[in-house]
Amino acid sequence: MTVYRDALGVPHVRAADHLALAREQGHVTARDRGWQIEVDRWRAEGRLAERVGAGGVEWDRFARRARLADTAQKAYAALADGDRAFVDAYVAGVNDGRDADALDERLGYAALHEPWPAWTPLGIMLVHHALFSMFPRLLWNEHVRLTLGADAVGLFDSAETASSGSNAWALHGSRTASGQPILAGDPHRMIELPGVYQQVRLACDEFDVLGLAFPGVPGVQHFGHTGTVAWGITNAIAHHVEVFRERLSPDGLSALGPDGWAPVDRHVETIRVRGGDDVDVDVVETERGPLVLDGLSVRFPARVASDVGFSCLLPLLRSRSAADVADALRGWVDPVNRVLTADADGTVLSLDAGLVVTRPAPERRLPHDAWSQAARPAPWHRLADPTRVTGVAVDANERPADPGRDLGRAYVAPYRARRIRDLLDAGGTFAPGDMAAIHGDTLLGSAGELLGWVRRTDALSPPAAALRDRLLAWDRHMDADSADAGAFAAWRAEVAVLLTAHPALAPLHAPHDHGALLDPWLAVGPRVADALSRLLGAATRGIDGVAVAREALERVALDRDLNTTWGDRHRLQPVLTPFGYPGPTVDDVPLSGDTDCVRCTASVAGVSDRSWRGSVARWVWDLGDRRRSRWGVPFGASGDPASAHATDQLGTWTAAETVEVVTDWDLLEEETRRA
Repeated sequence: MTVYRDALGVPHVRAADHLALAREQGHVTARDRGWQIEVDRWRAEGRLAERVGAGGVEWDRFARRARLADTAQKAYAALADGDRAFVDAYVAGVNDGRDADALDERLGYAALHEPWPAWTPLGIMLVHHALFSMFPRLLWNEHVRLTLGADAVGLFDSAETASSGSNAWALHGSRTASGQPILAGDPHRMIELPGVYQQVRLACDEFDVLGLAFPGVPGVQHFGHTGTVAWGITNAIAHHVEVFRERLSPDGLSALGPDGWAPVDRHVETIRVRGGDDVDVDVVETERGPLVLDGLSVRFPARVASDVGFSCLLPLLRSRSAADVADALRGWVDPVNRVLTADADGTVLSLDAGLVVTRPAPERRLPHDAWSQAARPAPWHRLADPTRVTGVAVDANERPADPGRDLGRAYVAPYRARRIRDLLDAGGTFAPGDMAAIHGDTLLGSAGELLGWVRRTDALSPPAAALRDRLLAWDRHMDADSADAGAFAAWRAEVAVLLTAHPALAPLHAPHDHGALLDPWLAVGPRVADALSRLLGAATRGIDGVAVAREALERVALDRDLNTTWGDRHRLQPVLTPFGYPGPTVDDVPLSGDTDCVRCTASVAGVSDRSWRGSVARWVWDLGDRRRSRWGVPFGASGDPASAHATDQLGTWTAAETVEVVTDWDLLEEETRRA
């Protein structure tokens, strides 16, 4: 077994067979991302506080109540023998590699290392997606219903109000310089340090695949290129995780369901807290699912099916055609994804993958009463057949044009999808290097609707009138060096602040009582920032949009330095996800782009213009010659802050660029270890 490295430190792993390869992938991941995957392992077990102290209690309480470890164990037990052997080999490699890792020693945690249980990779996959579904959005909708009334839910939950998302696009060979398909895109998540995706290449006698993997999970899951076929995904924004209002009996041992009272599974678990008192957690599960929150149960498809989708991992690596990828993903579970795949024969397919419950659209906006007919188990929805792409396909979390693929409700605004299509439809053919102009596009799609309110303002002071005219003349590009973009952002932030404090929305500020873990989804400011245009138009709720736009103009014109650029305000603020992780130090570089730009560097108007969410990788897969493919991540291949490869990709990422992959073994540096 041998590991090679390219100039960026990306591991290229080579072994004789797929099991030896999985073991070596686990070993190299433990060395490159040891602290990161160990923290994710603790999160999967609900034992984070035991290692890091009181700061881990909120997560542990959620993980215990959501039954993440139990679900992972059941899914592991249900694996076919070959899939289980693949996971076992990876875990053996992690355990071997973690013994050789020194970062935890420098952080003072060497004595805490324990061998991984065999089910840990499945638990880590659950950790990455437990809060990735729409169920926090359902909790917000419920909060709106309880505070403003059911008729107000549409202000926030209708289509085209959600933010961020991901991009992916496919070009048929008729639209490329080589005559062969190109796939490209970028997933948008929290910008974590170390990064959520690991660049890796996995090669054995059976296959040779490069792509982006979740550290701690074997194979290449979401974005990969086998040489003859490639794939990439975006989130389908499906309503696949459901929430139910539960009513327990006075003794807490039964729950009211559609057929009357039924026993619940109930026990107490103890969270050990490093340096603090133990915390007991009441773990309750009804026929609908675990009570993740007091009075609310959640039905997770992975728990219902005892399946985390790991049956897809080996078939994806073995795929040779777009049809193979589609077949491999028939076993995908969570989250529900839109998939673009293309092969060297020229076939390009668009499809959906995952388990999603059959539920009419009107029933996707709120939790259901556990005692209602809606609480009965619903069958899994039959996903639409893959469709052939003969020109261009774009996925950016928008409402799908095909009603048969409409699986959700709170889709992301269509600005990014529309802009990508416009750029691809501008004419000519494309090569991999041309994708940088799309990845880096800074046109703010949502600016037009918001500036419509600026255009309607009148009776302004001279400084405010000058600001109005300046904003209306602006080119609507969120470039870091643009003072006009900075002035727009200042005005938009004031609009968000005024709306957040508006008396019509005051009831929303009532405590949600769901704990600090869910604050990012249930805080009023971010939800208002998602829905500015809709709220400005909510005259029936007592909001005068023109008056708000006018006051924001006056405030900014009188109180702000209007020469401040967008990059002065909009700077990188990565999230240090491993508790106790010491860095590395990352400059708060100025960023172009914004939430609704193709170049997604999301911010929250009225809360902070700093960006902690956005593109966490960029990828371009060429099906004519894999050597022309390109990729990049925000920071680097290594999770060790002392490594030269911890942040050496930051400059490339900041410029929204990528680098060519290296596939020639002779151009790589060999790093041999014992078999």
